[in-house]
Amino acid sequence: MTYTLDLFIKDAQSALHGTSGPAGREKVRILLEKLLANPAFVDEAVGPAAPTGTRKLYEDKELGFVVLAHCNPKPHKSPPHDHGSSWAVYGQAIKYTDMSEYRRVDGGNGAGDARLEQVKTYRLEPGRAGVYDVGAIHAIDYPEGSRFVRVTGRDLDHVQRLKFDTAAGKAITIESATTGAAG
Repeated sequence: MTYTLDLFIKDAQSALHGTSGPAGREKVRILLEKLLANPAFVDEAVGPAAPTGTRKLYEDKELGFVVLAHCNPKPHKSPPHDHGSSWAVYGQAIKYTDMSEYRRVDGGNGAGDARLEQVKTYRLEPGRAGVYDVGAIHAIDYPEGSRFVRVTGRDLDHVQRLKFDTAAGKAITIESATTGAAG
């Protein structure tokens, strides 16, 4: 039987209900790799005919997780950032994404002065997925035409997050329309 988005959603719900914390998120990563092995899903969700940009494929009303398709027409390199109180699983579908992971070495945990140390760098190739747990600091770098599926623990429009300006040594709150200014 072909593994579909509907089956992935059902299995992800089961994994997150049955196993809280990092172990459940690791199960979601494995399930996302299984979904990315379905060429029909990849073609429909992020293939050449899919619209460019980011679009929501599914949002779980009970558990809050969101499945997003990212179809990137231009190359992009993000600054180091976190997903605040959410987690994320990035699953590469087309081309690649270079991932860098960091740890904060200044002892802080909010906006303000911040120093980071890069601890890991690797490439997500098609069919591979990586987990970025709550508060994990990472950066992404992808070429034109890179496409991936990202599962987040919550809609990030409702989560206060940080981005890091490593040259200035600062952590900056990411403002979104729904989280409002940091207080």
